[in-house]
Amino acid sequence: MSEISATERSREQRSANEPAAIVLADGTVFEGEAFGARPADGVAQGEFVFNTVMSGYQEVISDPSYAGQVITFTYPHIGNVGTNGTDNESLRPFCNGVVVRDLARRPSNWRAQEDLPSFLDRHGIPGIAGVDTRRLTRHLRDHGSMAGVFGTADLATLTQAAKTAHDTTGRDFVAQVTTDGAYSVDEDGDSGRRIVAIDLGIKTTIVRSLSNYGSVHVVPATTTADEIMALEPDGVFLSNGPGDPAAVQSAPETIKGLLGRVPIFGICMGHQLLAQALGGKTFKLPFGHHGGNHPVRDLTTGKIEITSQNHNYCVDLDGVPGIEITHVNLNDGTLEGFRCSDIPAFAVQHHPEAGPGPHESSYLFGRFADLIDSNRK
Repeated sequence: MSEISATERSREQRSANEPAAIVLADGTVFEGEAFGARPADGVAQGEFVFNTVMSGYQEVISDPSYAGQVITFTYPHIGNVGTNGTDNESLRPFCNGVVVRDLARRPSNWRAQEDLPSFLDRHGIPGIAGVDTRRLTRHLRDHGSMAGVFGTADLATLTQAAKTAHDTTGRDFVAQVTTDGAYSVDEDGDSGRRIVAIDLGIKTTIVRSLSNYGSVHVVPATTTADEIMALEPDGVFLSNGPGDPAAVQSAPETIKGLLGRVPIFGICMGHQLLAQALGGKTFKLPFGHHGGNHPVRDLTTGKIEITSQNHNYCVDLDGVPGIEITHVNLNDGTLEGFRCSDIPAFAVQHHPEAGPGPHESSYLFGRFADLIDSNRK
C-alpha cells in the first residue's frame, strides 16, 4: 500500500490529540477522542444505538436508515480495511455520528481508497474513538437507546446540550433520504418483470438484488399510487428507511392505493408501512435490532436463518384480518414477517440483501419474483 498522505497524517495527529466526550440524555458520560468531521460548535447530537456486526462498517455507516442516529460499534477494531467507492449503500452517509473503541487510522487492504477518518471528514460526519463501547452498549441495552451529544466542547456545554437532544420518536427522516428523482436499473432484461421500488431510504445492495429479477425503477417516496401504476409495474417494492414509521408522510396512503392492484414486497420500513396500511400499528423497541447475527424462524418452512437487521420499531398486527405471520425473531419473539392471505403482498423486518451480513434470507427476492409471475396476466 502507498505511504499515507500528509493530509491523512495531519488528520491522524489532530484526531489523536483532541479529547472529546459523550453525554447521554440521562447524564452518563463517556470519554474519548475526536475523529472525522468537527461540528463548528464542538457538539453533535443524535439517538445513540449499538450495532453488533463484525465486518462491513462502511455499509453500516452509509445505510440511510441510520439518519438521526449515532452508531456505536460493539466490535472493538474499526477502520482496518479503510473505505472505497464500491461498498457505499448510498451516495453519502446520513447518520449523525460514529462511536468506536479502537480506530485503525492506517488501513491495510488492497481495495482501500481512503481511511475511515478521512471518509467521515469528507462527508461531514463526526466520530469519537477510544470510548469504552462495552460499557456504552451495556448502558443502552439496560436503559434503551437514547438521545445524547458528543464532541470536543467542554463538559458543561455538552451536558447542557444533552438535556435538549432528541431521539427519532415522532420524526420523519424519509423526506431527507429519498431520491430527488426517479431512475432505472435494468440488469435482468430477459425476465420481463418490471419492478417499481419506492425509495424510503433504499440501499444500493437492495437495488442490486432486485435487479437480478427484473428491471428496477426507483421512485421518490412522495410518488402517488396512480403515478406508480402509470409505470405499469409487475410488482412494487417498499424499501428500508429511517425514523419513526408512524411519522412518515404520504407513503402510507400510496401503499393503500396499491393494495390489491399489484404484488407488493416490503423490507424494514417498507414492512412497517405495509402493516400500517393494512391497519396494524408500530411501537418502539427498547434498544432496537442492529447487527448481522439475529436468529429468525421462517414459519412457512421451519428453518432458522441468521439475519441482518437495522430497526428501532416493530410491527403489531393484533386484530388485523387476512394476515399470516411468516417470520419470528428468536431473540425476543417479535414479529419479523407476514403475508396477506387475500391479496398479493408480503414483508419482512430483516434485511435479505445483507449489506453487510449473512445471505440466508436472500431467497425472499425469489419469492417476490414468484409472486409477480403468479399474478401476471
